[in-house]
Amino acid sequence: MSAETTEANCSKTRNPFTGVEADAVSVRVDGLSKKFGDLAVLRNISFDVKPGEIFVIMGPSGSGKSVLLRHIAGLEAPTSGTVAVDGLDPTLEETRDRVRLALVFQEGALFNSLSVYDNLALYPREHRSGNEMAISERVMHALKILSVEKSANQFPSELSGGMKKRVSIARALVMEPQLLLYDEPTSELDPVMGATISEIIATLKNEYSVTSIVVTHDRDLALTISNRVGILMAGKLISLGTPGELRKSQEPRIVDFLNPKIDIEHPRFKQLETPENP
Repeated sequence: MSAETTEANCSKTRNPFTGVEADAVSVRVDGLSKKFGDLAVLRNISFDVKPGEIFVIMGPSGSGKSVLLRHIAGLEAPTSGTVAVDGLDPTLEETRDRVRLALVFQEGALFNSLSVYDNLALYPREHRSGNEMAISERVMHALKILSVEKSANQFPSELSGGMKKRVSIARALVMEPQLLLYDEPTSELDPVMGATISEIIATLKNEYSVTSIVVTHDRDLALTISNRVGILMAGKLISLGTPGELRKSQEPRIVDFLNPKIDIEHPRFKQLETPENP
């Protein structure tokens, strides 16, 4: 069954380690705009993400997807408009204290000088979340969930690209998130490993009801496991709907983005638009 036929109506997220349930979180983006100097990167973007939903953000390179994700993570402040996670401003420290949010970076952002085990143990150690035995149980359980427990003593440089992605997701799980943000989780992976990562994202949503927001170029991921997809182009949200609605879209930009055709006689690079500025 595809995600588009499954209602994202879970109101609780279950801690993967303790089994304890907590309220799932929603996300609201309202009139969000962002400028860097004179460059407008995001333009009046609005959407809601339901608790427990897998919401995918797609768009061409340079369309503002990762900048949008950084706003949701509280790493950027809007030029205008608002972002709310569970009704709270994600840039505030009190929000980070009340809402468990984890970001899976595109390149993994693992510390090369630390073993896989110590990469995962870093967060609970820094926050003094239990003694070393409790931390060990937590780390090894997260690695087991992602089927990478045998790599606990390896270093990131010894891992394949797919293994690094799985370890990065395991590290996010150690934070016991209510909201999981993924930045290009299948980039630079072969099709089989890309499908594996997509399955992981869907499984975590189904088993733990975590709210997931995914930035991706991966059409198969977006149209298979998501509940809804928003498409950004030149910093504007030009479409928002279910995978089924996107498949039926006749909007030329969406059709070309989802099903690009190679045209040697009229190459698209000679027709690319320069991003507008207000």
